[in-house]
Amino acid sequence: MALSKQSIRKGTNILVNGEKIPKEELIMMSELWDDRQENFFRKMMKQGGEFTINKVPFKITIEHNGKMRSDGTTDAGSITIPGEDSRF
Repeated sequence: MALSKQSIRKGTNILVNGEKIPKEELIMMSELWDDRQENFFRKMMKQGGEFTINKVPFKITIEHNGKMRSDGTTDAGSITIPGEDSRF
């Protein structure tokens, strides 16, 4: 079972040999992987990092929008309640 276009998320940058790779080419590469390698790649897409599969070096970086909690959700920040002491 190979990767699909939906499995490659929007905020994920995947570099192969230091160059950004199109989704279609990555899907063709994943057709040669066994189940263990595919599961490992999916986990690395969630957390990011540098690794090799079949002697091909990968580097995955994830763009975060805002502060991220340990459970994967974003923090809304502190809430200010309007009152006599605060200005808008």
